[in-house]
Amino acid sequence: MKPRDLADLAVRNLREAILRNSLTTLGVAVGVASLVAMLSLGVGLQALASQRLAKSGLFDAVFVTSRRDFRGPGDGPPRKNPAPHGNPKPLDEDARQQFAKLPNVVDVYPQIRFFTDIRYNGNSYSTNVLGVPESRTASAFEGLTGKYFSSPTADEAILQTEFAKELSPQTASLIGQELVLRYAQRRTASPDEISKEQDIDKQLDEMMSGGISIVSREKKLRIAGIVDSDPSAGIGGFGGGRVFLPLRIAEQLHAAQPNDVQDFVRGGGSGKPTYAALTVRVKSPKEVTQVEDAIKSQGFSTFSLLDASKSLRLIFTVFDLFLGLFGSLALTVASLGIINTLVMAILERRREIGVLKALGATDGDVRSLFFAEAGAMGFVGGILGVTLGWLIGQALTWGTTIYLRRQDLPGVKISYVPWWLALSAIAFAVAVSLIAGLYPAGRAAKLNPVEALRYE
Repeated sequence: MKPRDLADLAVRNLREAILRNSLTTLGVAVGVASLVAMLSLGVGLQALASQRLAKSGLFDAVFVTSRRDFRGPGDGPPRKNPAPHGNPKPLDEDARQQFAKLPNVVDVYPQIRFFTDIRYNGNSYSTNVLGVPESRTASAFEGLTGKYFSSPTADEAILQTEFAKELSPQTASLIGQELVLRYAQRRTASPDEISKEQDIDKQLDEMMSGGISIVSREKKLRIAGIVDSDPSAGIGGFGGGRVFLPLRIAEQLHAAQPNDVQDFVRGGGSGKPTYAALTVRVKSPKEVTQVEDAIKSQGFSTFSLLDASKSLRLIFTVFDLFLGLFGSLALTVASLGIINTLVMAILERRREIGVLKALGATDGDVRSLFFAEAGAMGFVGGILGVTLGWLIGQALTWGTTIYLRRQDLPGVKISYVPWWLALSAIAFAVAVSLIAGLYPAGRAAKLNPVEALRYE
């Protein structure tokens, strides 16, 4: 029997019992819809988590510190490798340039964080400032009111909402206003700036030991925006940023850092500024380990959140597995309906099967006919099920968004149906339908044509 004749005959048979076949196909569609809806929920939640983590910038970054630095309060997580014996290398501009030349490194920037005094409307407020690198765009500042920095060298600031409330209860009114940033500037000490009471020998000793002087400076800044979240964790700190400046502006301030005092106390330095920490951003999380090992080999301490990322992927994989298993139960129940429909078709069409065999149809032709009918119901049911599952996911997203907005939270997309999930669901529906048609097709193929022709 030709494939075209087989297809025409299968379509005709499905049309003759359209109500029963439609109900069976609908059962397949419901099973596929439940499978797609559950898996799309898992995929959507995983995509949501990945997007949030990607915006944070934590999983494609390596945080570097000098092995000679001590750990103080707020210095971040413990180091992965202990400090070795010998004279550790300083984390200075030369080290920064070396990191930038490593393969798969897209950006290297310092963590510039310092305490300051903000003057606004005649009042003084103590807070901390963090420099924002150029690689962090407005998308990293979720819930931003106002505008992002107009340029990397703009004298602008973005305030965290809680700190903005300290300046004014009406935070929106702060946008466009000016504030004064008072900070301590680090300067390399010169002979003229060292006390005249010291003799020349002491002056030379202090300069050779990397002596520094701290002077008070002021900087006028315009408030460009106010942000709800705290993006400082992904910038290179570990949270707690309240006032954000463009990194170039923060570097130009030469604000005194905690490690400046440490370098001065240690002595023997060259007077060159060093960094408390550097953030090395790589192309993707896959290259983090390679870059991290290369930095360690240069004599520096590193830290990354790659292990946490692996654990998160494992959790979502197990979560998707359980959702798929529960969704497959409904499709298994639907396969029983296909078996019932095709078995009833055998009883109703025994005489037709006998005629086909009398006209020369082989057992394989009869088997193929029933397989074609089962596959057709699975294919149509799969398409309807994917569509219905997508609609269920959209309804869940819509309901979740309404609930979150009532709680003054931004809406999120919790369901996502990628193309591979849609095609896999349709293929799975066809495969289950063909498996369900094995018994009816085999039973129909074994019918004796003489007995089938006698059947009334």
